[in-house]
Amino acid sequence: MGSENLPVHVAIIMDGNGRWAQARGLSRISGHQEGKRNVKRIVKYAANLGIRYLTLFAFSTENWRRPKEEVNGLMEILRLGLQEERPEFIREGIKVVFFGDRSRLSEEVIREMELTEEATKFNDKLSLAFAINYSGRDDIVRAVRRIAIKIASKEINIEDIDDRLISQELDTRDFPDPDLVIRTSGELRISNFLLWQSAYSEFYFTPRFWPDFDEKEFDSAIEAYTHRERRFGGI
Repeated sequence: MGSENLPVHVAIIMDGNGRWAQARGLSRISGHQEGKRNVKRIVKYAANLGIRYLTLFAFSTENWRRPKEEVNGLMEILRLGLQEERPEFIREGIKVVFFGDRSRLSEEVIREMELTEEATKFNDKLSLAFAINYSGRDDIVRAVRRIAIKIASKEINIEDIDDRLISQELDTRDFPDPDLVIRTSGELRISNFLLWQSAYSEFYFTPRFWPDFDEKEFDSAIEAYTHRERRFGGI
């Protein structure tokens, strides 16, 4: 598969950790831990394949509705995962950023996020984004608020508002729109993920739960993408 056929930006809705664990008689947290191990495998594979941007939907604004024990476990997996993987991100040339509203996250988690961003900011092999406390609607709402503040301060005029300006105010401003969005676990919806950015994305749905989404399945998603004809509303 030639690099010219690869999607520049792949975004993944990592779904099914809990169901993967329950099918094996394990706790949901065990499923999330296995999901974290798969993140490491897929990130490394995507980087070596030549993908330039990878976004992983790790925790949505709606996930706070889950049991407190599960939410706390997820946050601890995130915190420890960043600690453990930061040296490898540096070695592998992976730049790490985070999308989402940080205001509800703990100081400990935010500290690990900031340390990881700072330590990897000059890396250029792969730009990796984790969407944490993120939703597409919330992303747009926060962007609109920032634009409103600029209008109120007369930094910009109402006439300046266009799709390009809105894109510049989104969390994803430094990433191109995703070429390919993958969802695991068999669900056929995008669950409030990158709503603005995925207007012309190609979608790939697989019944595999995230812990079982391996390199072969990633290749299948890329292969499917290469056979799509992208017209962006044209003929």
